[in-house]
Amino acid sequence: MKSVNGRTASGAAPEGLDDETRAAHAESVYTLADAMLRWGLRLSVPLALLTIGVATVTAGALGLVGSGFGVVLGFGSSLVTITMMRLAATRPPSALMGLALGGYAVKMTALLGVMLLLRDVDGFSRPALAFGMLVVVLAWAAAEIVAFKKTRIPTIVIPRTAQRSPDE
Repeated sequence: MKSVNGRTASGAAPEGLDDETRAAHAESVYTLADAMLRWGLRLSVPLALLTIGVATVTAGALGLVGSGFGVVLGFGSSLVTITMMRLAATRPPSALMGLALGGYAVKMTALLGVMLLLRDVDGFSRPALAFGMLVVVLAWAAAEIVAFKKTRIPTIVIPRTAQRSPDE
């Protein structure tokens, strides 16, 4: 007997159906993650270099150090998102929300920890750090949107056995 989620009473998925759907879902997530990485680098690297240049001109060496560190933090945050996507691709849908929220919580906690450690440190420009990180994170977010719109992937993966043939 099947339950509401399509599994049998023993909790197992119907033979082959779940594996095929998961494989198609994982493939689409990997494709999107690759596109997000490509677009993220295309958009964020030039803007990061521009930000570092402007910060260096306006704040000198302190601006260079601050914006450079901010750019590194921004890229790190963005790459954690790509890594979480790749980890979540092979997990069941019930685990996705936990991975997404858990990854976000870990990212924000790590960034808060870094900022707390840097609060009494001299030797860099705090506004340059903030702008460096902000530029990369916003550029990467825009790149994720562009990648999603331009990448031809299914948003909902429907198993072949559930699809109707053109004759029906």
